[in-house]
Amino acid sequence: MKFLKLILLTGFIFLQSCKEERPATIVKADNVTTTFYLIRHAEKLRSNPDDADPELNQKGLGRAMHWAEILIDANIDAIYSTDYARTAMTAAPLSVKNNIDVQYYDPRTLDMEQLKIENLNKNVLIVGHSNTTPQMVNMLLDDEKYEALDDNENGTLFIVKLVNGVATDSKLVFNCNCPE
Repeated sequence: MKFLKLILLTGFIFLQSCKEERPATIVKADNVTTTFYLIRHAEKLRSNPDDADPELNQKGLGRAMHWAEILIDANIDAIYSTDYARTAMTAAPLSVKNNIDVQYYDPRTLDMEQLKIENLNKNVLIVGHSNTTPQMVNMLLDDEKYEALDDNENGTLFIVKLVNGVATDSKLVFNCNCPE
């Protein structure tokens, strides 16, 4: 019995000494796809030029509903909006349809890398402004491709798809026959 134990112990030591040291392996998931849909808020009330936080006008309310119809099949997992009435009102119809709480962000302090990590493999809607929306697209692309939107442009949809960290983009413009 002692002889058997000695053979087993010797074999174990031999196997351990022959064992090759392997570097730690980083597991990399294949086909990780995150899609960001970025829009500017819908048309706002312009009756009071001193109002820094106007709500949507009638056409804007119609466009917000239109965005919800357009994006319903995108299977949105998360919705982000700046903390302004016009952006929150633009996000609201899709938020209600998909039963998703809107998360508010400040474009001046947004950590884009953290946003990407938190939304890995998700479909995300981001509602911003004429300047912040193209700026965020550029950040996602790591390129200065887009300039600020015209102040009357409310129908542009940017789609940025990150597949295994590689970004591609599309820019679509939707006309809205929304009542004014």
